[in-house]
Amino acid sequence: MALDYSQKVMDHFINPRNVGEIENADGIGEAGNPKCGDIMKIYLKVNPETNIIEDVKFKTFGCASAIASSSMATEMIKGRTVEEAWNLTNRAVAEALDGLPPIKMHCSVLAEEAIHEALNDYRAKHGMDVIPVEHHED
Repeated sequence: MALDYSQKVMDHFINPRNVGEIENADGIGEAGNPKCGDIMKIYLKVNPETNIIEDVKFKTFGCASAIASSSMATEMIKGRTVEEAWNLTNRAVAEALDGLPPIKMHCSVLAEEAIHEALNDYRAKHGMDVIPVEHHED
């Protein structure tokens, strides 16, 4: 079964942005879906004085949609504050990619969850309140 991917999904899959790890990251988050095997790990470098995300990297083991979602999500939170980044939704990621096939929407959900986990890791390390992460079921 061939899936119909947008040009943006293919671009972020073939040329993913922000791939890698950040040593001594200020926040690290991971999300995975045991059913499909996709796993995402997000690394944040945050300026503690401004709470602005200065750098963000990801490592994703998964399909084209998972890699594209990770790439787009990291692009969308770079340069934002921790608070602004929290408000990034999986729908916004999917829309920025010009849509994902319905069977692949969970990939954008994983990106949102991994970012939330990384932001909470940062918040916990800096004495800020940790916000409960909503885990979506497929």
